[in-house]
Amino acid sequence: MIHSVDKNLIKIVQGVKLVVFDFDGVFTDNVVYTTESGVESVACWRSDGLGLAKIKELSIPIWVISTEKNSVVAKRCEKLEINCIHGCDNKLSALLELLEKYQCKLDNSVFVGNDINDLECLKQVGLPIVVADSHPDVCHFALYKTKKMGGKGAVREVCDLIYKYHQLNSNNDNIK
Repeated sequence: MIHSVDKNLIKIVQGVKLVVFDFDGVFTDNVVYTTESGVESVACWRSDGLGLAKIKELSIPIWVISTEKNSVVAKRCEKLEINCIHGCDNKLSALLELLEKYQCKLDNSVFVGNDINDLECLKQVGLPIVVADSHPDVCHFALYKTKKMGGKGAVREVCDLIYKYHQLNSNNDNIK
């Protein structure tokens, strides 16, 4: 697992054709607020939306796959205009269906997670990423670990990384 970007990682990032995120602990700081009436809410990092917009410019599909059943996941994804599968008991199966849908290989996919329920996806994709405050049991499966914590700019950091190296690749193609 690395924090820095080396030539091998740049090559992997340039081949990305599908980006998939977990929600809790990635878009959020893994904290849930519960009122006395049982209503739950979470906090998300506002600038993540600007990062996601950059990925959309590249025409790369973006998805969230979450085990969380609370509609807060779907509502946040709807606002960000990204696709979402929530209440998902088998993240790997959902990921494989997305790969088939977009005719994308595992090697060209990214999964961003933070905990053991993300492990199967992290083990399969070409670019497994974990956020800075991920559970230690998943960190050694990542090729990249964000500097930012979940819910504190990690999604934006991932988007900026992908955008930067896709743009670099595109600019190099234009020079040739």
